[in-house]
Amino acid sequence: MFPSLTDAQIARIAAHGVVRPMAPGDILIEAGDRVVPFFVVKSGRLEVVQTSSLGETLVAVHGPGSFTGEANLILGRRSLTRIRVTESGEVIQSTREQLLGLVQTDAEISEILMRAFIYRRIELSAHGIGDVVLIGSVHSPATLRIKEFLTRNGHPFRYIDLDRDGDVQDLLDRFHIAASDVPVLICRGDVVLRNPANQQIADCLGFNEGIDATHLRDVVIVGAGPAGLAAAVYAASEGLNALVIEANSPGGQAGSSSKIENYLGFPTGISGQDLAGRAYAQAQKFGAEIMIARGATGLACERKPYSVTIDAGQRVPARTVIIASGAQYRKPSIGNLSEFEGAGVYYSATFMEAQLCPGEEIVVVGGGNSAGQAAVFLAQTASRVHMFVRSSSLAQSMSRYLIRRIEETPAIVLKTCTEIVGLEGDGHLERIRVRDNRTGAISDMSIRHVFLMTGAVPNAVWLAGCVALDGTGFIKTGPDLSKDELTAAGWPLARSPYLLETSLPGVFAVGDVRGGNIKRVASAVGEGSIAVAFVHRVLAE
Repeated sequence: MFPSLTDAQIARIAAHGVVRPMAPGDILIEAGDRVVPFFVVKSGRLEVVQTSSLGETLVAVHGPGSFTGEANLILGRRSLTRIRVTESGEVIQSTREQLLGLVQTDAEISEILMRAFIYRRIELSAHGIGDVVLIGSVHSPATLRIKEFLTRNGHPFRYIDLDRDGDVQDLLDRFHIAASDVPVLICRGDVVLRNPANQQIADCLGFNEGIDATHLRDVVIVGAGPAGLAAAVYAASEGLNALVIEANSPGGQAGSSSKIENYLGFPTGISGQDLAGRAYAQAQKFGAEIMIARGATGLACERKPYSVTIDAGQRVPARTVIIASGAQYRKPSIGNLSEFEGAGVYYSATFMEAQLCPGEEIVVVGGGNSAGQAAVFLAQTASRVHMFVRSSSLAQSMSRYLIRRIEETPAIVLKTCTEIVGLEGDGHLERIRVRDNRTGAISDMSIRHVFLMTGAVPNAVWLAGCVALDGTGFIKTGPDLSKDELTAAGWPLARSPYLLETSLPGVFAVGDVRGGNIKRVASAVGEGSIAVAFVHRVLAE
């Protein structure tokens, strides 16, 4: 986190900035500053402090050879801390644009800075050092939603549990908050948001500040899962002006995975959130822009340039489009399912959800890799994990290493040909009704936590007829498009669609939303990178 730069490295950085003197008491960066410089200490000393109404908390000290900054510097977000001079000397000061130029051209310094920035952000998150306080309750589905949004966006926050923290009343009184307002987000120390939508949180924290949505991009990428982030990394690194539009948080379905063990290059595995966070920083490093909590609601496909409509009705123009909007887990047809979402029924299995059910019996529904990873992860803390699958075995839908892991984990009980047909509870799930599809017998189980990871429904409704879909709603691309479909779509070119190109020239589909996609993270990353190669061809036409 705090490497010491050599004289030669400092000299190379100096070419990307200016040297300025500093005196004790100078404030180089204030918490909440939108424009955040990068400093390398040549001589003297700085201290990094977190500010609050209760005073200051020392976060770090920088001496000669050290440098300031963490992930927000790359992401272009507001400063979380104050940086003050405690000992006179000199610093090299660079703008964010100069810093990005440096990390894109100097591999050695890039590795040092990016690694430090990422690990510093991890530590800030681990200690809740930031500009957000969340007051919530373990019994509130909205509290879980907000915690997931902040965590998956890598934003540090302090969490205060209304049910457990004895000092919470003073905070409620100071900000005139009633217990019925919970969950409440205190943003940047003074803005109070009562049960805010994710978009309100993103606006308050400035996630999308500085992004001009009206600017014509070489490529607009819809979705920041593995496929969309891979497309952003390759597009930006190859000089294309790229914008990513993400409805919620980076990572897609993979971002909710506790551990991915079969992704190339990570022999000990990596969590979906960590993989998404690294890819997110990597895309920003190369200059891609990413809009958070802004979902695509339509595609204007009548003429070029195309435009993607986002939540507020604003249109984002694009020379080409890569659709990476992914898929959602299919929801079982249980009438009162929505009553228990976030209150006993979950679609992710991360550390946050695991904290809700230690020592309890739980149920994981699904037979794919995501369900297998969830069962193995949750078995570390749950007393027993019942794994329900509708088929007669896992062999056709799950990787062999996961099947063996499940077989060798005593806490996991696999139940084939089994499904949930009913949910019961008062405000929170208490019981489930289970059917054995071999006999038709129905039984009750006292279960308070169910994790649903069943099948996939494509996020393609927003396209509203602009591209050809297969019978299940997934987007057809390349050689899968028939002559009749291309004729019906009015395909205007002499050439056939490129691999991954839809029935609309210059519009590509990658990842889980594409028909025939292999449901693996590596496949999605490959498709995202391949699509960019064809984007170059379309732009050259």
